[in-house]
Parts: sequence; C-alpha cells; structure tokens
Amino acid sequence: MSEFFLELFSEEIPSSLQKNLRQELLNSFNKLFTEKFISFKKNTSYSTPNRLIIVFENVQKQVVLKSEEIKGPNITAPEIALEGFVRSNNISKKDLFKKVTEKGEFYFFKTKSKKLDTQDLLEEFVPLVLQKIQWKKSMRWGDFELNWGRPLKSILALFDKKKLTFNFHHLTSSNSTFIDKEYEENKKTFIDFKEYSNFFKKLNIIINHKQRKDLIEKKLNEISNKKNIKIESNPKLLDEVVDLTDQPNVILCEFDRKFLNIPKEILIITMQYHQKYFPTFDKRGNITNEFLVVTNKKDSKGFIKLGNERVVEARLSDAEFFWQKDKSQNLVKRVSRLKSMNYFKGLGTYFDKVQRMRKLGGMLSDELLISKDMVELSASICKVDLVSELVGEFPELQGIMGGYFAEAQGFDKDICKAISEQYLPAGLNSKIPKKPYSIALSLADKIDTLVGFFGINQKPTSSKDPFALRRLALGVIKTIVENKKDFKIRDLISYSSSLYMDQGFEFENKSMQNELVDFFMDRLKFYMKDEKIRHDIIQASTSLGSLDQSVVIFGKAKTLNKIINKPNGIDLISSYKRASSILNSELKDDKLDLSNTTDPGIFKTELEKNLFKKINELRKYFQSINKDENFEQSLANLAESKKVVFDFFDNVIVNEEDPAIKKNRLELIQMLCKTFDYYVNFSLIDSH
Repeated sequence: MSEFFLELFSEEIPSSLQKNLRQELLNSFNKLFTEKFISFKKNTSYSTPNRLIIVFENVQKQVVLKSEEIKGPNITAPEIALEGFVRSNNISKKDLFKKVTEKGEFYFFKTKSKKLDTQDLLEEFVPLVLQKIQWKKSMRWGDFELNWGRPLKSILALFDKKKLTFNFHHLTSSNSTFIDKEYEENKKTFIDFKEYSNFFKKLNIIINHKQRKDLIEKKLNEISNKKNIKIESNPKLLDEVVDLTDQPNVILCEFDRKFLNIPKEILIITMQYHQKYFPTFDKRGNITNEFLVVTNKKDSKGFIKLGNERVVEARLSDAEFFWQKDKSQNLVKRVSRLKSMNYFKGLGTYFDKVQRMRKLGGMLSDELLISKDMVELSASICKVDLVSELVGEFPELQGIMGGYFAEAQGFDKDICKAISEQYLPAGLNSKIPKKPYSIALSLADKIDTLVGFFGINQKPTSSKDPFALRRLALGVIKTIVENKKDFKIRDLISYSSSLYMDQGFEFENKSMQNELVDFFMDRLKFYMKDEKIRHDIIQASTSLGSLDQSVVIFGKAKTLNKIINKPNGIDLISSYKRASSILNSELKDDKLDLSNTTDPGIFKTELEKNLFKKINELRKYFQSINKDENFEQSLANLAESKKVVFDFFDNVIVNEEDPAIKKNRLELIQMLCKTFDYYVNFSLIDSH
C-alpha cells in the first residue's frame, strides 16, 4: 500500500476560495479513485494561503480490472452496426457470442482481466481532474492559457515515494516545492507527506488548517482569560484568519479610548470586516479599546502590534470625523436629497420609495393600533443615512446609523429603534423587530420592495435570487409569525401596488399579486420546514388556511407536530383515518349524493346518537373559539373523541341494507371528518 500526495503551490489564495477548493479537490479525486477502482483507506485535504494539498493513504499499487461482458447490437441489426461495434472495441468477429436477454438476442464479447499500475493511472488522470476544477473566481496571467484562482507556480506530485510526471498547461510536476513563499528560489525535494509536514513544522508553518484553527482559538482564549475580557463568537471571521495564516500568532493591541464615544457598531465593523481583528468586550458586554490580531509571524520587536494599532487609529479617526459631521445634519431637511439617489430602474428613487413606505406604514399602523404620524415620520427619514458619508464608508451600517442619527437629533426612541431595525430580520437566524413601530417600518420596506420587483418581473428563478427576495419574504413571514400578529397581506400587496400606480409606475407583470401571495406561502412552508415540522403536516395546515392566517397556520402545525407521535396524536389520527377510509371506500363505487348534515330522527342505535352528540360538541367548540385558540386544547378535544368513534365503528354496520339508513350513517361519518378539518386537512396526514 502506498501514499498519493499532491501539492499545488500558487500565489496567495483568498480565504473565500480556499474552503470550497479544499472540498472540491477532495471530491474530485474521490470520484477519480472510485471510477478507476483504486482502493484506499483514508484521504484528506489541507490548505495554507499558498498551498492546496491532497493526501490519500494506503492506496493500492495496482488496479485489477475484472473481465466483463460488453453488450453489442441486436442480432437482427444491419451488418454495418456490427462492424462498427467490432471496430470501436478493437476486436474481431470471432470474439463475439450471442446471448438472449429480456429485450431480445444480442451480440456480446468478454473482456480479459488485466492489471494497471496506479502510478500510470494517476499520471494520466491527475491533469484531467485539475483541468475540471471550477473556481468561483479565476484569472489568467502572462501568456498562459490556464485559468486558476491565483498564478500557479508549481505542482508537487508523489506516489509510493516516487514522483509522478505529467504536464499541466505550462507546468511539469515534480517531487519538489518552494519552501519560502517570499523567496521562491528556495526549493526542496520530498518523498512523502510526513517528511513534508515535519519539515514545515520545524519552520513553524502549520500545514493542517484544523490544527491552525485549534491553535488560534487556544491563544485567543488564553489572552482573553488573562486580561478578563470576552470575545464574541464569530466562526466566519475565525475561519477567515485561519486561511490567511500558516504561522499563526495572536497579539493584543489597543486604540485610543476616546473612540469609545462613537457607536460601537462602527468599531466592530472596522475591526471585524475591514481589518479581520477580534474586538473585545467587558463582563457587561460593553466594547473595550483592546482588540486581538491574528498575525502570520511572531512579533518579537513589537512592530506588527504598532502597525496594526496605527491602521485602526487612522480608520477610526476617519469614522469619528464622519460621525461628528453626519449626526449634526438635520434628517428631515436631507430627505429631499433622496430624489437624486436611484432606487432601481422602473421603481423610481429612494425618495419615491419612502413616500410609498409612509402610506403603507400608515395602513399598518391601523392594524397595530399605533400613531400613524409617528410611523409616517419614521418612514420619511429611514433612508436618509444612505446619503451620509459614514454609510458611504461603512455601507454595512445602513439603518443602524440612521437610528443613531435620529437619537442624536432627539427623535422619539421608538422612531430611532424602528429606523435601526428596518432591515431586520437579515436572515433565517437573525433577530426580528419586536416593537410595533419597528414591525410597521420593517414590513413596509419589505413589502414595497417585493411588490416592486415582482411587478417589473425581477423575480427569483429556481437557481438565482440576485436581489435576495426570498430572504425578504421570509423576513416578513418570520416577523408576522414570531410576533403572533397576523396582517391582511393580500390587502397590503394590493395597496402597495396602487401606490406605485399613483406615482406613475406601470407594472408589466399583471399577475404580480397572485404570484407574490404564492411566493409568501412558499416562504411560510420553508419557515415551517426549518422549524422541523413534518412535510405532511405543513401541507395539511396550509391547504385550508389563507396567508392572512399565517400565525394560526403555523401554530396549528407546530402543535400538531409536537404531539403527532404521542398518545393524543395517535388517537386523533386513528379516529380520523378510520372514519375517512370507510367513507372513501363506500363512496368509491356508489353514486351517493351526501348532504352536509344527517337526520338524527332515523338513528337506530345509541352509538349513532353518541357520535352525533360528540360531533356537535366539537363543532360548538370550534365555532366558539377566537383568535386566541388554544391549539393543544383543540387537539385534546379531537383525541378524546376516539372512544365514541371506535364504539360506533366496532358495533354499527355502516353498509346497511336500507339505503336511507346507509346514507344517513355515511353523512354522519362525513360530518365527523369535516369537523376534524376545522383544525387542519387531516386527509393529507400520513398515518404511517
């Protein structure tokens, strides 16, 4: 058994590309080994900023291809077909034999078993695998034809401690690689991955990205514990710095405390997203003036620490200047500047958008029983921060900075919070707006956007959603459901559409309203699926309810999902399924015209009367409940009917000879099923 080891050395690969490439390379070589019947015991992939590495362990040295029967043309096929088959497989007609199959009699030939050297296979197919690698972003350089993420400098390829020799574009593989990414004249020869890994370990270069991650986490924790500070969990940033370093070291830096007077989001954005630093917080959650930097070398002379502090100081000085300038600019007076800022082609300017949001927010205010004037004011100024220099420098802070500007200028705290939360929720796991004014502004913004983009046919496709409309619609659903506040969404869509018309915008998509309602319903189903609700329960709950009852639909489904496999759930499902199966069986062949009621005057048994009484009790309950329905109680009431239902079916013959009695009993069963369907469409529930 041998080892296959491949290293691709290039100029520095961005972190965003490394993770995907590690996995794609591994998957591609896995596929190759499977297709060529090359067995192995273990494989892995690694990366550093300059190196992509693949290692397969305990690889067999030879591949045995067993003989197999190759099917040719039918014996009735033209002679030319048979000649083509013989020629393409490099055989003669005497090698053929006839064999009868299910589809007729065909010509076959049997291949001979043979052995292939794994080394030969790798030298032939590794370049083909590399050629198929798809980078999210690739480049060409010089006069070379190769498309690669960054200029590829060398290929180290080994099998069984010997070099593999093949050409890949302008490069020829070898058993050596560059040992210093800065001084590329230094190269070293290796015989296997262990020697390679140990050599770089002595240079304090860690090839294994998982080990780098563990080391960085350990050093971050050591410093934070020693200094009694906290670091917020940020897996994305951690993965990024892991892929940016191969000799990781963590140092503690600090900036002038005066910058703590500017909004903390500016400090966090500057450090995390612009500089890849880790901001720190005290025990109360307040941001401190200390931050942690993951460097690629030890800072024995303190120059790296000093350099990073100077960079942060410069960026925060700019941010402080913009903050002081922007917060003093009157928000109301700056609304008119939105007239010169285009929103989207065919949908007007941001000024047009906020005017629509004002009116849509006013409609929402009636539902939320809050001040219409305050909602309209928050909508009017909510986009003004887009013309500020601070958001121009830090676009990630739009909305958040608007809230700070409003607070600095003395606006009501509910207005400030609504502006800062207008873009929430930002994703599936993001927090949602909870305050009524925040809900109104968030929904007005999202519904206006969705109506506009659907109206001009900029809808998501099965594979693309460039304007994140699915996320926006999901945000509407999450906000409604998690606040337990239903809205008349169809009316809001219609009103929003009319606001576009009032501004002179004509929509080419005449089916926009129905399409958008269906789109919202799909997002509701997606949200329910993410909440681990069974697919059949999702279908059962959404098939009878409208989008305007999203809270009720979700509540019913969530509660049913919770008890479906418990005694109560089993009882109510068995009651319904027993009734519906008998009803469906009897109605399958008969042309009975059942009414929606039954005649208790021709009941022949107490069991019929008991079932009729139970059905009426259930119907009375469902007709008496309001928006505050206790879903657990509803299901408990349905489950309690099991005894009466089973007593009826165990002792009463539904298929009575007297057609009037039979019809009356079937109508009684139909009443039972329809009563269950007050909750959800139980016919769609899988009883298994």
